[in-house]
Amino acid sequence: MTWISIFTGKSGFAASSTAEDVTKGVDGTGLTAIVTGATSGIGLETARVLALRGVSVVMPVRNLESGQKVKVSIAEKIPNAKIEVMELDVSSLDSVRKFASQYCSKGLPLNILILNAGIMTPPFGLSKDGIELQFATNHVGNFLLTNFLLDTMKKTARESGKEGRIVILSSEVHRVTYKGGIMFDKINDEKSYNALYAYGQSKLANALHASELTRRLQAEGVNITANSLHPGVIKTNLARHGGFFSIFMNTVQSFLKNIPQGAATTCYVALNPQLKGISGQYFADSNLSKASGYARDPELAKKLWDFSVKLTQSK
Repeated sequence: MTWISIFTGKSGFAASSTAEDVTKGVDGTGLTAIVTGATSGIGLETARVLALRGVSVVMPVRNLESGQKVKVSIAEKIPNAKIEVMELDVSSLDSVRKFASQYCSKGLPLNILILNAGIMTPPFGLSKDGIELQFATNHVGNFLLTNFLLDTMKKTARESGKEGRIVILSSEVHRVTYKGGIMFDKINDEKSYNALYAYGQSKLANALHASELTRRLQAEGVNITANSLHPGVIKTNLARHGGFFSIFMNTVQSFLKNIPQGAATTCYVALNPQLKGISGQYFADSNLSKASGYARDPELAKKLWDFSVKLTQSK
């Protein structure tokens, strides 16, 4: 056995629950979902389980060849799977704009947007747009992608009468960040860079994004929810950049969640009917959880939103 809990929470699920467990009996036929970062790890498992439940899945990937291989591997096990592969590098704002334009031009609906792609604790670097790489990949690209796809989601929710769901993968590491939560004035400062704090900062931004997005959607009266979540401590290639966290992960890997367990909370938030109407919340182990004080600060959430708008407008 591992350190993960086998005790169920109020949802009826536990840390040991799998993605198939939390979506058992759910019929996703007629729904369309975008799952970023779906060529490996929990993103791949999320795409597979959604396809298993009848959801039409669009996988935006950096490498089209890798994406096609994943599509084939899923189709071999789920012959009726509906999967489309498109190109996207979420760290590049131009790539985000191109993907969103192509997606919208196809006239496809969009019920579920799962922002799963991310990187963890690399050495300091800047994106093509000159933004610190973790902040660019884990937050800014997702922020812009969401904004470009919102009109499509609103239209789908209105015409289908079905609730739209935006699922943003955060992390418990959102609690480990710089003083003040977000270093707005030093986002790209190499001297101030700490790989773990920068990762925590980007994951805090994910939770704040869900919070402010919820406020805006509710103000419009739109039938779309937005929630963030911690998938669990999982042995994936996310920590491939090395450093202390990578060493830690390799040391305790026998005590970590497996991939099906790691994808459970994402699939729960995306598909489970228990969450109808629930928005702006933070989940872990397929149950409602409590995010940090910074993550629950509405003023910080609004400041981040305005900051993100300026970053994406000026690039």
